[in-house]
Amino acid sequence: MAIFGTEFMPEMALTSYDKDGWTKPQHVSANSISMHPGAHVLHYSSTCFEGLKAFSHADGSINIFRMDQNLNRFEQSSRLLSLPDIDKQQVSDMIIEIVHKYKADVPKPPGSMYIRPTHIGTEPSIGKAAAASLTSLLYVLLSPVGDYFAGGAKPLRILLDEKGVRCAPHMGMIKSGGNYASALGPILAAKESVQADQILFCPNGDVQETGAANFILIDGNEIITKALDSSFLHGVTRDSILTIARDMGMTVSERDLSVSELLERAKKPNIEAALSGTAAVLTPVGTFIHNNEEHKVGTGEAGPTTLKLRQTLNDIQWGRQKDTHNWLVKV
Repeated sequence: MAIFGTEFMPEMALTSYDKDGWTKPQHVSANSISMHPGAHVLHYSSTCFEGLKAFSHADGSINIFRMDQNLNRFEQSSRLLSLPDIDKQQVSDMIIEIVHKYKADVPKPPGSMYIRPTHIGTEPSIGKAAAASLTSLLYVLLSPVGDYFAGGAKPLRILLDEKGVRCAPHMGMIKSGGNYASALGPILAAKESVQADQILFCPNGDVQETGAANFILIDGNEIITKALDSSFLHGVTRDSILTIARDMGMTVSERDLSVSELLERAKKPNIEAALSGTAAVLTPVGTFIHNNEEHKVGTGEAGPTTLKLRQTLNDIQWGRQKDTHNWLVKV
């Protein structure tokens, strides 16, 4: 299979918005879209997106995971970027119909069909740096993907950055391309300078998130992660993992976590750390890098609780374990 996220289905679902409202969705070629070079998105980054997955079950059915939560966040991101309000029912129908069209192409476990709804401002105006785009385009791309960890989940090396921030604090809960772009330079510099895989942004010592994922710390029967606020992304995978942890009888502590506490706890032999996100579910963290010193996290390897939580979520997504929270929508 191609590199994760580089293969696409030949068609996508598309609708546009103008003064008359949203157009009837169409299935069009996924090779290109037509936009004026002065489109608002190209100059003022009026863009947001979502990432969710459809899974093939043993009974032949195709099931989309937690689409309602992704649509809620998509609606929120669009609103906070002053893009036209989306029609959640319309977008839900677009997703279901395009996935149904390509249901035969949904990979078997551990693969899945990655779904990427995207909303961009299209008004041709380079004079609206402080004004919203009155027109927009919304499309849904499909990308068949394999196991993110085809070669095995290698524990990550994470740089703890107490000076930088992933993005402007009021933008943190928006899933916008600009947030990823703002974190890219520091991440690439960290890869070059200390061979870090990612940066964990901890402004003024407050442990927040990495450039592309939420962060959790597992200390025995307790999960510690930052409480939700507007400064970082409200991950659907994060919420799913915390729900499963509570189902298992674990204690979930959503609270502030300082770098000093993080490094102190990292010394414990049974400590685990992980990043959560749609693509990889849970990625183990093996090393923290702080002030040019390396700190092994527990054993430095993927811990048993991390692996158990990831496997449980995968089993629900793949239909191998009962979906007690009604997270799956059958296509």
